[in-house]
Amino acid sequence: MEVEYQEEYIRNSRGVQLFTCRWLPFSPPKALVFICHGYGMECSSFMRGCGTRLASAGYAVIGIDYEGHGRSRGARCYIKKFNNIVNDCNDFFKSVCVQEEYRDKNRFLYGESMGGAVALLLHKKDPNFWNGAVLVAPMCKISEKVKPHPVVVNILTRVEEIIPKWKIVPTKDVIDSAFKDPVKREEIRSNKLIYQDKPRLKTALEMLRTSMSLAGSLHEVTLPFFVLHGEADTVTDPDVSRALYGQASSRDKTIKLYPGMWHGLTSGEPDENIEIVFSDIITWLDKRSTGDSAALTFQPLHYTDPVIKTSTTSTSAEMVNREKLQRTRSPGCYLCGFNGRRTLHHSAM
Repeated sequence: MEVEYQEEYIRNSRGVQLFTCRWLPFSPPKALVFICHGYGMECSSFMRGCGTRLASAGYAVIGIDYEGHGRSRGARCYIKKFNNIVNDCNDFFKSVCVQEEYRDKNRFLYGESMGGAVALLLHKKDPNFWNGAVLVAPMCKISEKVKPHPVVVNILTRVEEIIPKWKIVPTKDVIDSAFKDPVKREEIRSNKLIYQDKPRLKTALEMLRTSMSLAGSLHEVTLPFFVLHGEADTVTDPDVSRALYGQASSRDKTIKLYPGMWHGLTSGEPDENIEIVFSDIITWLDKRSTGDSAALTFQPLHYTDPVIKTSTTSTSAEMVNREKLQRTRSPGCYLCGFNGRRTLHHSAM
């Protein structure tokens, strides 16, 4: 199925120019899906695969580059306040929802890694607004295995207002750890819109505080959600997703763990694995794209054989909106998270 791609710049409440984009089916959409990308990432290129797949399945997919990310203005990957990201997404996403052609459509959030935290905070900001969320390897809790010592946090906090933008936070090459397929890995490295430098001091502290705050309020999550995680993920710990699933108060919640898969479930795995992941996501969305999501029943956790079956689907063509500027690049993903040791468990759905 062909889809239409659109781009537009908006200004946030602080006057900063932000980049937004959409992938739209040519028929009326089943529902709206709003993308919350990961740290250091952007929508037009690395989320293109996600946008085209979901739009080909009949969904209107809307994305925004956070301030300082991708093609939006602002100091590169500098997060002065995490709430700024949440508020910008909230303002833009709701401005789309009230458009006449979308007012009667269900509304879903889609968050990857740090974007998972953004999605959960959007839900927390307005608990009854969203019909559900897809959370891919979300950053919503700090693993006990890598939580920094309080003394270290205290020292960094004392200097964050003095040197907030300094790139002094050591980090390993996340691309090598997150993306299994070597060809996709190099495509990701070549994307100049992706931030691949060291995290800035205040950015790292804001991410830490956000994760710790979410960890203490997972029981407040009430919306339907589908959390997906690779069991061989060493960037964000699969135990984080287990904690979210176990503690959330949602009546409709689903978890699936993928044996042998890494962090980049939707962009760094071999093609057959990526198709499996998107097939699961679309199946979940299809079951909740009409009617009252709040009336859905709770889905209990159960175990299945840890076997990944291969499948293929036809690639959808993308129809470009010629009136707007488009930059075509290979899809990719670079998401900053918190390292945890590799664990092996059975796949659960």
